[in-house]
Amino acid sequence: MIKKHSGIYTFYIGLADFVTICFAWMLAYFIRFHSPLFLPDPLDIPYFNDYLLLMLVIVPSWLISFKLVGAYEPMRGKSLFAETIILVNGVFVMTVLLTSLTFFYREVSYSRLTIVIFFFLSVLVVVSGRLIVRKYLAVKRREGYYTKNVLVVGTGKLAKSLVEKIHLHPEMGLVIKGYVTDNPEEEKKDEVIGNVTEIDELIDKHTIQQIYVAVELENYHQLDELLENLHNETIDIKIVPDFMKFIRLNPGIDDFDGIPIINLLETPMVGWNLIIKRFFDIVYSILFLTLASPIMVLIAILVKLTSSGPVMFSQERMGLDGKIFTLYKFRTMKVDAEKETGAVWAKEGDERRTPIGTFLRSTSLDELPQFYNILKGEMSLVGPRPERPNFVHEFKTTIPLYMLRHKMKAGLTGWAQVNGYRGNTSLEKRIEHDIYYIENWSLALDLKIIFLTIFKGFINKNAY
Repeated sequence: MIKKHSGIYTFYIGLADFVTICFAWMLAYFIRFHSPLFLPDPLDIPYFNDYLLLMLVIVPSWLISFKLVGAYEPMRGKSLFAETIILVNGVFVMTVLLTSLTFFYREVSYSRLTIVIFFFLSVLVVVSGRLIVRKYLAVKRREGYYTKNVLVVGTGKLAKSLVEKIHLHPEMGLVIKGYVTDNPEEEKKDEVIGNVTEIDELIDKHTIQQIYVAVELENYHQLDELLENLHNETIDIKIVPDFMKFIRLNPGIDDFDGIPIINLLETPMVGWNLIIKRFFDIVYSILFLTLASPIMVLIAILVKLTSSGPVMFSQERMGLDGKIFTLYKFRTMKVDAEKETGAVWAKEGDERRTPIGTFLRSTSLDELPQFYNILKGEMSLVGPRPERPNFVHEFKTTIPLYMLRHKMKAGLTGWAQVNGYRGNTSLEKRIEHDIYYIENWSLALDLKIIFLTIFKGFINKNAY
């Protein structure tokens, strides 16, 4: 969506978020320490100034979190419920970080219960504040404030799609006055208000502030004449590029020293997204390796005692941008298991498995050494599961969009896995879930997937 036109909306919701977050934090303090719900000992009530001081950290952190999870992006026609889910993601991430911060910072003992109360209050009051902003802007725009009259040049699918999107965003205040065409036959349609040759008159007649040129690629020759007719006008002119059929993943526009560059396919792991995800991987891989080390030692002993050969098994896999790396697992198959068959997937009742191999594979415990891959930066905690290069070369020619999954670093667990698509399951569904994850990536989504992985358990009935 056109972000410039969300300026008024973004300003108001940003202001509302600031006020409501401050209010929620102070209210959480008073509920915890000055309400009859908890009956605190008066001697144990902390200074309010200490909590006001922490608010200087909370408010900007919450606003930054909302920015990172997309809470200040146009909602693309999403409901208030969908917007609430986005806000909950942002609040959840920052609440976890705030709890961790207060755990390590001991100069002031902040109440964990206050933080829990604040979590629920902040969601409630922020959503309420945004609902008020929506209602206020809707009223003002019905009164004619903050609106812009728009003409759309073109009558094809691209122009119709643009108008549908604008109608989904009444908060933008764009009022469609009609379509303009250069085809005399199309001028008979009700929604068409004129021909491009008379666009000067149409601008004056309908008090137009913006024109959107949305013609198909094959009709781009019309642009010269159209722009020539508009060169004396002071209105905003927007060109909608007809590249929708070529767009695959995370489309956008960059500026390269004044030259606009259209991205049709790009990984979301750039800038702060890359830094945040890598920091998250390093911290939690160290934590998990530390906690899991006794289990890993026990598994190594059992593997060694129950079968001949090395404890560890290494295999080439394809990761981010098609780069090959060596993945590590506990060995669950006999040595040289593929010597006669070549590269094949394991099947039910596979005779190549070691005595403990079936258990390790079905519980995913054989994957624990991959925390080392994560620490090295070859993998991430969350992402599409990596596949062997020979299978990749086969799948990329038979499964549409298969290679898009390599625009994100491979993961130990992923959105497809927590939804049941792992092992001997539908590859198409797996790709669908992987692409959804890449398109909708956020730190909150990573935390959700990790939580679901732990909550649902590591048992995989499709792992043979």
